[in-house]
Amino acid sequence: MPTTRVRPWRRLAGRRWWREDRGATALDMSMVVPLAFLLVFTLIQGGVWFHGRSVAHRAAQQAVDAQRVYGAAPGAGEAAAGEFLTRMGGSLNGAAVRVSDDGETVSVFVEGNVINLVPGWSGHISQSVQAPVERFRP
Repeated sequence: MPTTRVRPWRRLAGRRWWREDRGATALDMSMVVPLAFLLVFTLIQGGVWFHGRSVAHRAAQQAVDAQRVYGAAPGAGEAAAGEFLTRMGGSLNGAAVRVSDDGETVSVFVEGNVINLVPGWSGHISQSVQAPVERFRP
């Protein structure tokens, strides 16, 4: 009597082990979650960057307004910008304010860094504002 030998792949083909998707959710999540976190942190980083940019611009505007007044002291612009940046509570790390007054125009340059949530992204911000110096004309 001939013996029939069942091939191993036939034994496995009868089962549904290859149709089961156990572990597929974990695999899908391991690919999707890092991308979702990167997207969320990028959006938050954009908001922090725009906030820092507006703080730097407002500090420069404060400095120009203080320095361009008729008869203003030489360091009035830097003092006004420093006071504003202090009130904003560290929105810009390592903020530097440069005021130049050539007698006709006051120029203020404010630069600093915001916190980084996205690796490899530079949070450097720089803003400048110019305005004419006020003059008394009789």
